[in-house]
Amino acid sequence: MSAETPVCQLLERQEADYRGWLWVAPPRDAWLEAGQGSVVSADHGVLQAWRERGRPAFSPFDAVPGEGLPGAVLFWPKSHLLGEWWLLWLCANLPPGTPLQLVGENQGGIKRVLKVLAALGLGCRKLDSARRCILFETRLGKVGIDPDAAWTTFEAEGLTLVSHPGVFGHGKLDEGTRLLLEWLEAELPGHDKAQDVLDMGCGDGILAAWLARRGHRVTAVDVNAFAVEATRRTLAANGLEGEALSSDVYSVLDGRRFTAIVSNPPFHQERSIDYGPAGRLIREAPKHLMPGGELWLVANAFLPYPDLLESAFGGFQIVADDRRFRVYTAKQERR
Repeated sequence: MSAETPVCQLLERQEADYRGWLWVAPPRDAWLEAGQGSVVSADHGVLQAWRERGRPAFSPFDAVPGEGLPGAVLFWPKSHLLGEWWLLWLCANLPPGTPLQLVGENQGGIKRVLKVLAALGLGCRKLDSARRCILFETRLGKVGIDPDAAWTTFEAEGLTLVSHPGVFGHGKLDEGTRLLLEWLEAELPGHDKAQDVLDMGCGDGILAAWLARRGHRVTAVDVNAFAVEATRRTLAANGLEGEALSSDVYSVLDGRRFTAIVSNPPFHQERSIDYGPAGRLIREAPKHLMPGGELWLVANAFLPYPDLLESAFGGFQIVADDRRFRVYTAKQERR
C-alpha cells in the first residue's frame, strides 16, 4: 500500500526500519495505519482508525510506553506553538537519546524546526526533502521545561477560560462565538428552564461553561483531545458541572438526544478547507434533537451551510449577520 500524503510519501522512500516506532500527531494515511508501531495523537479520528486495525493508539493524556522504543517521528503541525509542545512532551516522556525524526511541509513551517531544536539544545541534521516536505533527524534529551507550562488562562464573558496551543481561538474569544452568545442570551436563558444542551466542537469550553453557568445540563464534545481537556479545566476553574468527551462529531453519543445543539463548527483541516465535520454536524443533527429541539450555529458568512440546513431540516433562519459571521437556527419538527 502506497502512502497518500506528501509527508508520508517522503517517509516511505526512506531506508530506515520504522518497525516499532512511535508516530506522533500523524495525518490520516492508510500507509501508516496498515504498518507497524504505535501512534499518539490528539485527533479522535486518527486514534479510532488505528484502534480499528488493532494498533496501539494513545492520546497525549494517556500513559504512553516509552522504554524500548527504537525511535519516534513527529509530524510538525500547522500551529508552531503546538509543535513546540509536542517536542517538550517527547523530551519529558521518552528516554534521553531516543532517535527522533521531524517531518512536515514547507508551507507548514517545518523549516522553523531548526531554530526550535537549537533553542532546546538539541542537534539536528537534514535527512531528505521531496514533495515540498523536509525530514530532519535529532535525538531527544532532557530540556528542563515542563510541557504543562503551555496551558494558559484568560477571562471572557465573566468566565475563566483555560486554553492550550492547537485549541480553536487559543487565548482569545472568537468574534463569531461572541455573536452567537448574544443570541443565546435570550434563546437559552436557563435557570428555571434548564435544558439538555450539546456543545459540538467545544474548543476551550466557552459555550459549555456559559451554558452550565445558566443551569443547563451540558455535554461538550470535540475531536481534539486538547480541546476536551481544556473544556474540562474550564468547567473546573469556574466550579461548573458538565461532561466533556472526545468524539468525531456524534460518534460517541450513542443516539443521545438534546433539546438544543450549539456550535461554532471548524472548517479547516491544517491549511485546507474541510466542510466534512460541519456537514455531518448539520446532516445528523435531527437524529440527535428531541422533537421541537433546535440547532444553533455560527459560521463565516461565505460558508455554504444554507443548502445543508435546508436539506437536513426543511428550513432555517438567519437571525444575525454582521457580514463576517452569520448565526443560523433550525428546528426539529415535532412528531
